[in-house]
Amino acid sequence: MSQTLQLHPDRLLPTDPGTREVARRLYAEVADLPIVSPHGHVPPAWIAQDTPFRDPTSLLITPDHYVTRLMHASGVDLADLGVGRGELDEASSRAAFRLLCEHWPVYRGTPMRLWLEQQLVEVFGVEEVPSADSADRIYDAVAAWIARPDARPRTLMDRFDIEVLATTDDPCDDLEHHRTLAEDATFTRSVVPTFRPDRYLEPAAEGWVGDVDRLAEVSGQDTQTYAGWVAAMEDRRDFFRARGAVSTDHSHRDLGTERVSDSEAEQLYAAARAGRIAADDGDRLRRHMVGEMVRMAAEDGLTMTLHPGVHRNHHAPTQATFGADVGADIPLAVEVTRALQPALSAHGTDPDLTLVVFTMDETTYSRELAPLAGFYPSMRVGVPWWFIDAPGSIRRFRSAVTEIAGFTRTSGFIDDTRAFLSIPARHDMARRLDCGFLAGLVAEHRLTEEEAAETARYLVATQPKEVFGL
Repeated sequence: MSQTLQLHPDRLLPTDPGTREVARRLYAEVADLPIVSPHGHVPPAWIAQDTPFRDPTSLLITPDHYVTRLMHASGVDLADLGVGRGELDEASSRAAFRLLCEHWPVYRGTPMRLWLEQQLVEVFGVEEVPSADSADRIYDAVAAWIARPDARPRTLMDRFDIEVLATTDDPCDDLEHHRTLAEDATFTRSVVPTFRPDRYLEPAAEGWVGDVDRLAEVSGQDTQTYAGWVAAMEDRRDFFRARGAVSTDHSHRDLGTERVSDSEAEQLYAAARAGRIAADDGDRLRRHMVGEMVRMAAEDGLTMTLHPGVHRNHHAPTQATFGADVGADIPLAVEVTRALQPALSAHGTDPDLTLVVFTMDETTYSRELAPLAGFYPSMRVGVPWWFIDAPGSIRRFRSAVTEIAGFTRTSGFIDDTRAFLSIPARHDMARRLDCGFLAGLVAEHRLTEEEAAETARYLVATQPKEVFGL
């Protein structure tokens, strides 16, 4: 007999009965508040074109490397999960979905289990636990839901009460889908672009010269020179701001912001344009360029988010077969204090700069990030994301950061996902965990329950808008 999926109403809340009662009351204050998602990777075309979902596998499995990487670790070929294969036929989609259900025990204790269960129950109305036996029945239930006229992105924006959804966009993007949404009077939600210039800031990377040539085409600036590159970036930032962007997003191996002289920047840039820049010099110019991005953010007011410390595409054969960003990215240790000192010394007290720093290296929370955010008015500590957007990690984050920098120096929850249907589950997880942490402070008589409720509402409804200028 098949088991039944059950979402316990107290999931993720404290186990102590008295503290749990407080957490329940706090959670009731925020459970139904609108979702503000200021950083994520849902393609804007899905919303603009109200694109119907194709099949259960392309909806729940293939695009979500949180899900695929654990199956890969268990011996499943990524190709069998649809990765790199384009649109799947029904037989291939069903076979991939069976693999997920057969490997369901792999997800025990993970946040992916929480998110997937909540989607199955609350979105699809599925009550069976995934298994080899139930796989086809669950697949059919999800496929039937996909075929419904209300299973479209725009309807789901309303159903999930997503007030704001930020996408992640290339600086050369024409943002046509964002324009379509902005001009549609029937669309009452907000979808905003995010300026993501990483590929244009890595001068030693393959393809960089072609990228900055394309930047010249769309900006009208001459990127043959360093000054032209700077002008092109400023032009594209202005273009994004005019179309609703509120932030820029940056991810490099380190957080370096050390500047070089203008003459050296010109020399390094010329070497990069000629395709003869060494890797170390490429890093130096990139760090200088990131420092320039901090300067631009202080001038134009776009919130700047940085999430460093990732060894991308760690497994070369996987990258060669499937391309980038398929789950083979691995965290690195990161140094913050010295790396950010040049930028913060120059701009850390500028009133128009907001710098949000994320990490996958938990050791930096109390040692570097919280002390920096506890001094510099411009800096916020980004909440746990990617690998550490999990219950234990979020609890450790609140404990490590709050005692030094409080609640107001953090960012608000960031779901950072392309898995559209998981957005409500991810935000619900964060709300439950924050309410549990606040309830502990009430139980210790460090906060009144009224203060805790006010803080819970602030973290959900006010802080992300404040940090991202929404």
